[in-house]
This record gives sequence, structure tokens and C-alpha cells, in this order.
Amino acid sequence: MIDKRFKIANKIFKSRLIVGTGKYKSFSECAKAIKTSGADIVTVAVRRVNISNKNKARLMDYIDPKKITYLPNTAGCFTAEDAIRTLRLAREIGGWKLVKLEVLGDKKNLFPEMIETLRSTELLTKEGFKVMVYCNDDPLMAKRLVNAGAVAIMPLAAPIGSGLGIQNKVNIKIIRKQTKLPLIIDAGIGQASDATTAMELGCDGVLINTAIAKAKYPIQMAEAMKYAVISGRKSFLSGRINPSLLGSASTTNKGII
Repeated sequence: MIDKRFKIANKIFKSRLIVGTGKYKSFSECAKAIKTSGADIVTVAVRRVNISNKNKARLMDYIDPKKITYLPNTAGCFTAEDAIRTLRLAREIGGWKLVKLEVLGDKKNLFPEMIETLRSTELLTKEGFKVMVYCNDDPLMAKRLVNAGAVAIMPLAAPIGSGLGIQNKVNIKIIRKQTKLPLIIDAGIGQASDATTAMELGCDGVLINTAIAKAKYPIQMAEAMKYAVISGRKSFLSGRINPSLLGSASTTNKGII
């Protein structure tokens, strides 16, 4: 069994686990969790995290962008204009072109505003950005994002930070079948088994923040997520048995005494 490599916009990554950098008690805890997780991509909320002012504590002082790929995101943006402005700023600060687009529809549920998301994807792609898109789990909208130039589709499992796990496996399976782009579950993961389920559905990766950062023991949860993603991927590639309502003996009746 040879697994295909995890490739996004022609860049190869070793880990299929992407980790967020928000909600930790400190930068040092964040850095330790990321190291333990084995992740080589981290998301950075450009509007919320200091990545340019050297006179204040910076994420870069704890997580080396030369060793870990920074994925600037537009967390907290509610319009296409805000999202595009934020990512242009990220490009100016660090030269980042691989980005995560997140345009929210409301402050309570934090669901994606898909019309604005689609418009942002089209405009950012024309500007040369490689856009990984946070979206709902609608297969039809996922197709539109592919046509708009997205480099990865990132449907939610459940509302951001809810920890509810994957609520609509059917739609995730449909999106998996209809696209060859990297499919990454984003938002709603609560525990290691959720990450394993995502990978068993055929997803290429999982993005996790709250489930690690707000766990009682974040470093231990980071390790659990690392192995959950590996296990789920291996399970998917191994080819599960066909489910049946009837029992099937583990051994044959041949030669039975």
C-alpha cells in the first residue's frame, strides 16, 4: 500500500493535521502543542495575532516560519472586502500567497457566508493567491469553489469551536467523490475519534484548533490528534469490510469437529 503524498498547490506536506494557533494560554504552550502534533502547517489569524510588531510578543518568536508553513487566515471577516484586505496585508508582511479564506455570515453561529466566500475566492485567485476555502458542506457550492480556482475545499464538520464532530457524513462523502482537490475538514472537531472519522471518509486532512487548545491537557490532546489522523488515513486506505446486518463467523466450517 503506497499512500499518495499530501499536496496543496504543488507543495508537499508530511503531516495531514493542520493546527490553529489561537485560544492557547500562551505562545509557549501553542508551540509545544504544535511540535507534539507533528503538524507542518499552522493557521494564523492575521487580524488577531501579532506577526509584525517586534516590540511585542510574536508568534514567530516561538514558531519558526522557515520550519513550519504559516497559513494566514481571515478569521473575524464578514465581508469579501475585509477578507481580501486582510490577505493583501498578509502578503505584504510575509509574502504569503497560500492562504485560508474565511468569510463569516453571522457572529453567533459563525457559519460561512457563501456568496461572499465565492466572490472572494474568484478575486483572490485572479490576484495570484492560492486559496484554501472554509465553506459549508454543500456539494453544489463546493463545485462552484473548485470552478472559482480554490486550491483546497475545507467544509465544516460543525460550527466553529463547537466540538460536535462531523454532523453530515453523507455530504462529505459526496464532496469527496466529486473533487480531486485536497478535502480538509475544518471546524467542529471535538475529540480524536472525530479526526479519525474524517480521515476514514476519505478526507485528505483535518484542521483543528479549539479541540486541542481548550482541552484539559492540550499537549496530550495534540498527540492524540496526531495519531488519530494517521490511524484514520490508514484505515481508509486499507479498505473497510462491507457492513452487514448479519453475523459472519471468523472461521469456516471446514474440518469442524
